[in-house]
Amino acid sequence: MSKMDFNREFDARHGELVAITDELSRVTCNNPSALTFAGTNTFLVGKNEVVVIDPGPMDLEHLDALMKAIDGRPVKAILVSHTHVDHSPLAGPLKEKTGAPVMGCGPHKRAVSFSDMAETPMDASSQKDFVPDDELEDGTKISVDGVTIEVVATPGHTENHLSFALPEQGVMLPGDHVMAWSTTIVAPPDGSMNAYMKSLDKLMARSETRYFPSHGGEVNNPKVFLPQLKQHRQMRSDAILERLRAGDDEVMTMVKAIYTDVDPKLHGAAALNVLAQLDDLIAQGVVMCDAKVTLSAKFTLRELT
Repeated sequence: MSKMDFNREFDARHGELVAITDELSRVTCNNPSALTFAGTNTFLVGKNEVVVIDPGPMDLEHLDALMKAIDGRPVKAILVSHTHVDHSPLAGPLKEKTGAPVMGCGPHKRAVSFSDMAETPMDASSQKDFVPDDELEDGTKISVDGVTIEVVATPGHTENHLSFALPEQGVMLPGDHVMAWSTTIVAPPDGSMNAYMKSLDKLMARSETRYFPSHGGEVNNPKVFLPQLKQHRQMRSDAILERLRAGDDEVMTMVKAIYTDVDPKLHGAAALNVLAQLDDLIAQGVVMCDAKVTLSAKFTLRELT
């Protein structure tokens, strides 16, 4: 497959209001990490009136920066893409400051096939008590200051993940579903590879040509990058099948053989990705599991007749 066209050039300018287009700006929270890159991008849509998208973690300095960026303008709504703690917790304090309703994704939930799985570090990083004032459905449209925001349901990274499109501007705010700096973690129990791939196909069928993720900078040429993401996931799936043929039957054994180019500190997250791919392969009838699909289970190829 072709090499992933990652874009890791990004001037975060933490706490500053940065204009992206006439209708779109961002303020990046100073919460960099191995999983958040330079920090969480909070987006403001509109000029005289605004919608705030993904307010970010419980960071009062970021709250002050957002209030400075809003600069007294009416806030029509606070939209949340999903309930990871680097995206949703500041919605409550921002609502108290602005009076705007919290809208977007529903409460945290697990993918069906992992409903009784033990909690993982990614699952633990979700805001379990998040409840929006209005849970938005796929296709819902919100108008702010003459700009249309369309809700695009994109489960996969989490079961409740939403993206937000500005279709008239050709802009997509894909949250964590598509990122320029790295591939997205799909981590059970609240993540599903099967759902992720379907959501990726959904975005590929749309017309937006500019993607601004919740971490890092703009995606270079999404019409090329999204198919690369799909190929990358297929490559990982093929690598898992190769390891199964070689006799590997445990997740961490496969991770160490497959993710040789990844910092070992991230192998725990990679293991959850592998588990999600194995679950998808089981759904395809290609792989079997000796018990429930968990990190400690054993996996084998299904003998096809």
